[in-house]
Parts: sequence; structure tokens; C-alpha cells
Amino acid sequence: MTMFQAVGVLLTLIAIFGLINQRFLKLPDTLGITAVGLLVSLCFLVASYGNPDFVSKARRLVGNIDFSDVVFHGLLSFLLFASALHVDLSKMRTVKLPVFLLATAGVLISTVAVGTGFHLLTFTLGHPVGWLWSLVFGALISPTDPIAVMSVLKNAGAPESLKIKIAGESLFNDGTGVVAFVTLVGLATGATEFSATHAATTLVREVGGAAIVGLVLGYGGFRMLRALESYAVQIVVTLALATAGYSLSEFLHVSAPLAMVVMGLVVGNQNSKRAMSARTREHLFGFWGLLDELLNLVLFALIGLQVIAVSFEIKVFWVALATIPIVLVARAISVAIPLATLRSFREVNPHSVKIMTWGGLRGGISIALALSLPEFPGREMLIGVTYLVVVFSLLVQATTLGSLVRHLTGCSGTSAKRETTASGTSSRPRNV
Repeated sequence: MTMFQAVGVLLTLIAIFGLINQRFLKLPDTLGITAVGLLVSLCFLVASYGNPDFVSKARRLVGNIDFSDVVFHGLLSFLLFASALHVDLSKMRTVKLPVFLLATAGVLISTVAVGTGFHLLTFTLGHPVGWLWSLVFGALISPTDPIAVMSVLKNAGAPESLKIKIAGESLFNDGTGVVAFVTLVGLATGATEFSATHAATTLVREVGGAAIVGLVLGYGGFRMLRALESYAVQIVVTLALATAGYSLSEFLHVSAPLAMVVMGLVVGNQNSKRAMSARTREHLFGFWGLLDELLNLVLFALIGLQVIAVSFEIKVFWVALATIPIVLVARAISVAIPLATLRSFREVNPHSVKIMTWGGLRGGISIALALSLPEFPGREMLIGVTYLVVVFSLLVQATTLGSLVRHLTGCSGTSAKRETTASGTSSRPRNV
């Protein structure tokens, strides 16, 4: 099958999944398409039970799609740039300290808590995974997925300050998570020896370098946008930022996802107002908004279909089921500790920990990191558990987040939106 044919098949499946969701499930498009893709994959596997040759062919077909490569070198640059492009930087500044603590200390706390809990769990259940590899699992599952989070937060109805914190954390915690992941994989494979200095230096290089690349390219893109009058060419400039900027960041060994976020924030805020007319700005933001939605559909459909390529044994299912509470408890701890440090000098929303724990969604990035792991005893276990934790996050946490918010805050989504609009005139949210 050629690449063109494969794309045609994938888009056809997404269209069919979307139709089924609209007619029957009536979930948000991304979540509904994931659910339908998962159900179709499971039905296919059940129907093919007893015919291993047919199943193996299907797995080879799906396995031809390198999920990690598609995510990290196909979708992630566009999706992160698009997400950051629509973030109001003035509102993000009001919660910069909570976002910083959650995206750094919060990720590290969660990594240790999940890794330790997962190691003890697998040892207790008789399927032991080494402590270092358990910490690797903690590192890949701890960062919240910005793509999943931004997709769901649009309709969750959460208070504005919480919504900004969750979105900001998800956009910025990838740098910490990836550095922890790479460092721990090196330790687990014996390729590197632990050095706090080396880890800190790597983190500074990845994060600081990404910030510099993002600022320089973002400002350069702004200057180009200001010199152009054609919105079609301006769109090409932003596409070049998202693709060439991501490649350059990887070449310089800095965090490419974080560089995309910084570029998107620079281009999407007050600079774009000065660089573009209202009509051109409308075209540009409309294009990126539509591209964001379309690529989200592709990513979430691939997550649903990926179950065909993942080997699930019954032990993996039980381990994953027991791992979900561990991940949620670790998430609650990693949110509660950073926010507790802020209580002495600013008011904290009493429902922050609950909403941010349930709203800490995992998505395609965690699956992509798991699939990039080298071979080791327990690799299939980690991949299967990661996939099932992500599916729970998307199909249970994401679909019930709005109900939880309404229950805790005692207001409807419409009321929350009116409250958001009213509070938008304030330079600083009352609660964090």
C-alpha cells in the first residue's frame, strides 16, 4: 500500500468513525472517534479470534504506521503551535508561578510516585518490572498531554484560573518529562551513569535553549508577517515556523515541543495584532484552528486503531487496572504539594486539586514515548499499561470532567463561561 493509499484509508475511517459517533455516541469529536476506533479494533480482534494469520497481517498493516514517528515528526509540531497560538499570554502570566511549579516539581514528584507505586504493584502481582524501568514509566505517563487537555478544556466549563493553569502546565511540562524520560532510559539501559549535575545541565539546555529558539524564531516570524500583506503567504510563514523550527530545535538538541509553544505564544499574542490586519488575523487564526481540529481527529483515530498493534495479555489488563489509581493518586500529590507552597501568599481555589487531578489527561505523547522504548524484559507490559491508562484518561476522565466541574462549582457550563467573561477584565484572577 502506498502512502497516498494509506492516507486515503485513514481519512475514510476517520469520516466513518465520526459519523458513527455523531449518530450514536454523541461524544466530542476527538473522544468519540477514539472510542469508535477502539470499539472497531476490539470487534475486529474478537472476530478474528482463532485466525492468528489474519490477526498478524492486521497487526503488520497497523504496525507499518510508526506511531512515535507520526506523533513526534508529523503531528506534534503543528498541534503544539496551534494550541499555543490561541493562548492568551496576558492571562497565562497571572498564573506563571503555579504553572512553573506544576510543570517542573510536579512532574518530578509524579514520576517518583508513579514509578515507586508501579514497581511495588508489579512485584506484588508477580510480574515484576525493575525499579528504573518503573521510573521510566512514571516519566512517560506523568506529563499531561497538551493536545488532549486543550481539546477537552474548550467545553469543560472550569473556572478560568484553573483552566489556564491546566492548559499552561500541559504546554510546558513536556520539557521536564522528556529530560526525565531520556535520563532514566539511559540509566536503565546502562548507557549513562546518574549525575545530578548532568541532569540539571541537560534540563537547562533543553528548556533554556528551547525558549531562546522559540523567542528568536517567533520574533523573526513576526517581522516577516509584518512585512507581508498576503494572508496566504503569512500562513506559509507560520507553517514554516512549525516545521523548520521543530527540525532546527531537534538539530540543536533542545526541546522541540517547548520551542513550538514559545513560538506560538509569541506569534499569537499582541505581536500578531500589530503585524496583521483584522481580516488577515481572522484568516490565519481560522486556518490554524481548523488544522488543529483536523489533526486532532487524525491523532485520536490513530490512538483508537493502535490497539490492533498492541499485544495484550490478561495480566497486562489487571496490572493496568491497578495502575490507574496509582497514577491518579500520584497526580493528586504532584498537584497538592506545589499548590500548598502557594497558600501562604495567595488564595487557592478549594477545588483546584480535585479538578486538576481529574483533568490531568494523558494522550498520544505518552503512547509514542512508550513505543520508542528499547527492548527489555517487561517492555510489552509497559506499552500495554500505558495504552490502557491513556484510554481510561480519554474515555473516562475527559468525558466526565465537565460533570465534575459542575458538581464542585455548582454552576453550568454556560454560567462558567459568563463568569469567565466577567472575570476577564481583571488583571489577576482571584483564585489560583
